[in-house]
Amino acid sequence: MIAETVASAVSVAGLGIAAVTAYRKRFLSATRIAAYSLVPIGLVMTGVVGWVSDMVFKPSVWAGFGVLGIAWLLFVATRAVERKDGGTRKERKAAKAAQREAVAPAASAPSLGPATRPAAQPAPRAKAAAPAEDFTDIEAILKKHGI
Repeated sequence: MIAETVASAVSVAGLGIAAVTAYRKRFLSATRIAAYSLVPIGLVMTGVVGWVSDMVFKPSVWAGFGVLGIAWLLFVATRAVERKDGGTRKERKAAKAAQREAVAPAASAPSLGPATRPAAQPAPRAKAAAPAEDFTDIEAILKKHGI
């Protein structure tokens, strides 16, 4: 009963403020204030305020919140123990991937027998450039800056 009276008083006060705002020619703001002020009376008319007030003042509801809190603590505790024992999710994924990996990955390619043509000889490497030639650009930049 008190919650409904308070909600009605808030709605009436909000509509009064909206009227004053509209008198000052701020119609957009007045409309918005009127919309907000109609919400509490709408909640009273739909019965939401009665439902919430009944829920808040019942001890069984608070006991239910306590049970939910205990359940949440149990979930958190089991997650902490699981992480302590089993490592992180990344470590578990890496362990599973290692189990799926082949025993001898290099041996997985099929053998085709001896080659029918001689293996190609690697191309002779070009003579490495002299180290002085490699740094000519750097030396030019350093000389340009006076270093």
